[in-house]
Amino acid sequence: MTERKHWVLATANRGKVAEFSALLAAAGLDLRVTPQSELGVSAPPEIGSTFVENALTKARHAARHTGLPAIADDSGLVVTALGIAPGVRSARFAGESADDRANIAKLLAALDAPGLERAARFHCVLVALEHADDPAPLIASGSWAGEIVREPQGHGGFGYDPVFFDPALGCTAAELDAAAKNRVSHRGVALRRLVELLKNR
Repeated sequence: MTERKHWVLATANRGKVAEFSALLAAAGLDLRVTPQSELGVSAPPEIGSTFVENALTKARHAARHTGLPAIADDSGLVVTALGIAPGVRSARFAGESADDRANIAKLLAALDAPGLERAARFHCVLVALEHADDPAPLIASGSWAGEIVREPQGHGGFGYDPVFFDPALGCTAAELDAAAKNRVSHRGVALRRLVELLKNR
């Protein structure tokens, strides 16, 4: 029996680790994935202006510090009425050390005006590298359309999930169980696309 290929996942976010593990298992891709936080690797500064730039930076950083092939994502929320915000700064919308609650509070405050459109979209870009200097990274993306509700609803997920409402499903992302969320989420879409790229590489 051949040993499963070992990859590093360029994150310390427990919610992302759980989602990736479930999605990879469901996809049947025989990979062993370890988050970089368990390998003593800290996150690099995220200074890119796009999700693609940040995902590439994180993947190369993780691969260079571990010597392993790397998978990284950069994802965030884009709210129509706020232009590109929170965008690539979604995790730091309320400040560099902000938590989910603070980011949600700032988002709801920014939308607290009559007549503001509440349409929003989650975006995810995934990058896979065989090594730090891989000249041909695999890149996959996914998105999830919805709207921002006025008060948090549900206790699942992480990030902006409690205020991101999917009209087709009639609930927020935080009200979905993990399996249902992975079927429709931006990260689920992107990872299924990345799995196909990895299988065909």
